[in-house]
Amino acid sequence: MIKSRTAMALKPPPPQDIVIMGASGDLSQRKLIPAIYNLAAVSLLPVEGQIVGFARTDLGEQGFRDLARRSIQEYSRTGFDETVWAGLVPRIKYVKNDDHSYGSLKRVLRENERLVYLAIPPSALPDTITGLHDAELSQGTRIVVEKPFGHDLASARELNHAIHKVFHESQVFRIDHYLGKETVQNILVFRFGNSVFERVWNRDAVDHVQLTVAESVGIESRGTYFEDAGILRDIVQNHVLQMLSLLTMEPPSNVAPEAIRDEKIKVIRAMRPLNPARTVRGQYTAGTIDGQPVQGYREEKDVSPESMTETFFAAQMEVDSWRWAGVPFFVRTGKRLPRRATEIVVQFREPPLCFFEGTDVTHLPSDHLVMRIQPDEGIQFAFLAKKPGPEISVQPVMMEFDYSSSFMTSPPEAYERLLHDVMVGDHTLFMREDAAERAWVVVEPALNNQAPTCMYPAGSWGPREADQLIAPRKWHLH
Repeated sequence: MIKSRTAMALKPPPPQDIVIMGASGDLSQRKLIPAIYNLAAVSLLPVEGQIVGFARTDLGEQGFRDLARRSIQEYSRTGFDETVWAGLVPRIKYVKNDDHSYGSLKRVLRENERLVYLAIPPSALPDTITGLHDAELSQGTRIVVEKPFGHDLASARELNHAIHKVFHESQVFRIDHYLGKETVQNILVFRFGNSVFERVWNRDAVDHVQLTVAESVGIESRGTYFEDAGILRDIVQNHVLQMLSLLTMEPPSNVAPEAIRDEKIKVIRAMRPLNPARTVRGQYTAGTIDGQPVQGYREEKDVSPESMTETFFAAQMEVDSWRWAGVPFFVRTGKRLPRRATEIVVQFREPPLCFFEGTDVTHLPSDHLVMRIQPDEGIQFAFLAKKPGPEISVQPVMMEFDYSSSFMTSPPEAYERLLHDVMVGDHTLFMREDAAERAWVVVEPALNNQAPTCMYPAGSWGPREADQLIAPRKWHLH
């Protein structure tokens, strides 16, 4: 864990109000409300301040409290405790978003500082920011902006311009929930706290790197959003590039948030823009997941029957830095793949065979390191050992670490950690303005010059073209 965050996690944040804009939406119900409750359960929520839902839905205060209770009962990782809930109820308020809503919101708030979570579509951000400014609610406010940040480079710049008319960059938290996952954060500790690995974390020892973000679910109820975004905008531009930046950045001078973010932007700038010829776009058709038939993407609700939107994307990436020059990074992400899994594989170079001359050993599988981001967060390292017996014979063996058995606890939800960081003003795990815009520079060639969309059956690991992309190597998950 990063020192500054560990120290601050020992006590609750200072008094402040929490406002969820888009409070009746799916993100609020599944993630934000349960995260706020779980922070309260471990005494890491501000002891004073209102918790205000803000949305166009005509819920009323009691209706929002009932919605919050149901959300916690269904999605809280810690279960539901009546005592914790009773402490939260008096603080829960609701403001309907109408013609006079920002004035009403100001009257409900009590503290001089506040967290405003913008769980709303990007198109609604400019008017919301103006509304906060006109109601004199910009001072003392930290805003949280969801991904994807914009639709392309031009829209990201426009959005940054609109935000900075009202808010200073220090007040802006561009959230990527993947960065709140324990194993993602552990990348830095693993690299910079273990010299045995840091010494081989470069082009001299590494053959290639794989990053897979696989989901067995389809688009669920997000057809309208996904038709507009596609998986390249939804996953690659943010989650994938952020994880790669932690994996490939140089050691920061210290653990201060800006020192870490400075190194991240350096390596994102070193990432070559995607070469469309080294990308694969795919879309799932009808198939089988866990023995159950599922429909194809074009049969999903709010999806065009002629849609060419990608639900799968793979690419070869390059990082033009002294450490990584010549090392290919193979990334892939997709919907309706066989199982849910996010992992990073660092494949080391094959050793020479000269020592084994005159034995039956004709091939040495290369060592590899696997970082499991989800599920079952942990780290595996595969290396060679001699099999018992008089002859020289080798076999890969595995060293493994996982959080549940090592620490006897499950990691907290990403949104809990990230919301706490916003409340204490720690920017370490959030994207800065320059990083958000540079990420669009990296992916825009693939947006502007799209490869053909290849079909793949649900329940497979994507189109065959993804296997050809990485050949003669093979994907670790297959």
